[in-house]
Amino acid sequence: MNRAETFELSSQAERLIRGRRATRAFRPQAVPEETVRAIFSLAGAAPSNSNAQPWQVEVASGAVRDRLADALPRAHAERRVSVDFPYSEDMYSQVHQARRAEFGAELYGALGIGLDDHAARAAYDAESLRFYGAPHVAFLFVTGDGGPRLAADGGAYMQTLLLAMTAYGVDSCPQGLLSFYADTIRGELGVTTGKLLVGISFGYADETAPVNQVTTGRAALETTTAFHECE
Repeated sequence: MNRAETFELSSQAERLIRGRRATRAFRPQAVPEETVRAIFSLAGAAPSNSNAQPWQVEVASGAVRDRLADALPRAHAERRVSVDFPYSEDMYSQVHQARRAEFGAELYGALGIGLDDHAARAAYDAESLRFYGAPHVAFLFVTGDGGPRLAADGGAYMQTLLLAMTAYGVDSCPQGLLSFYADTIRGELGVTTGKLLVGISFGYADETAPVNQVTTGRAALETTTAFHECE
């Protein structure tokens, strides 16, 4: 491979990876079925330990998606929380919390919601359970014992899926909040195995929505990565 070809491939990778972003307002237009199938087929090429592929993905569209969009806010209002993977604010370090606060200020600022307006923030969180208006949602379950190592494979699958969507011109948003109502989702979809890791809303972005203009920064390479070399 010559230098020009290498540069072009690296440029394509840059555009794909840096071009992916979380979308929080969608148009109602559905993604064609053949495109959806192509995306999830490509995502299946994700790596996993010993090629175990410990994931099960449930994709909801149409009437099933609409039923979930009613059931999840209802479960939220009734506080019927059911979490397969424990969550706690304590799991974030001080630097993590600072990054989250910076993002929150940008997000709620774009929405016109003050940081101290807890009622408006709660209402927005509840509305997100309707998938930000996306016509499709995928739920990623981890099978086997659902432990951390298998969940790591699930994370590799999720990133591969998100990049596959980007490559096909489809927008997406991974939503941790969806995983807080695992039993509701299982009941609506008839799922009997696996632990729910995350839900991913997807479709086509509403480019006119201010919330979709929010861009998130990333930590400097030196703060997250160390390079060790022999002298």
